[in-house]
Amino acid sequence: MRKLKLQVQITIDGFVAGPNGEQDWMWAGGPDEAGFKKVIELAESSDTILLGRKMTREFIGHWENMVDNQPDSPAQPLAQLMVNTRKIAFSRTQTDIKGRNLEVENGDLATAIQALKSQPGKDILVYGGAGFVSSLIKLNLIDEYYLFVCPAAIGEGLSIFKEKKALKLESSTAYKHGKVLNKYLPV
Repeated sequence: MRKLKLQVQITIDGFVAGPNGEQDWMWAGGPDEAGFKKVIELAESSDTILLGRKMTREFIGHWENMVDNQPDSPAQPLAQLMVNTRKIAFSRTQTDIKGRNLEVENGDLATAIQALKSQPGKDILVYGGAGFVSSLIKLNLIDEYYLFVCPAAIGEGLSIFKEKKALKLESSTAYKHGKVLNKYLPV
């Protein structure tokens, strides 16, 4: 059975975005080549990306723009993966969202995820948004948590954890500019 992996950047005080979705804190300390390689490795281990409706347009726009208009960007290998990989946007309100290799799922979240997990293929990766990820966590659908903890605190913002959740730390990797990747498994 395929695994559902969550990969997210998170502040040291537990937020995945500022109150209005701000993510400028992600680059505290600057870029890190080893961390970037890990992000690509996780993307390559998956053949499907799940997204919440609210973040889909920005995600699609960002990566498609990079592929189409920024051929010299150092993030081009990741951009190619993001554009070429199958993506499923979950929405209760929209049935069609434009984007390359993008589908929209309107059905029951748990049923749809279990069906995806039972299909053959590589693992499934979810990036967000915060509300969508919170729903996945609440329904105990995530098999592996990859939390890139950034060396920044923002005081308030969007959290993916809305209730108690016990996790088991499987590994922890510190990167040059202060980020730490913690891999957790459900208990």
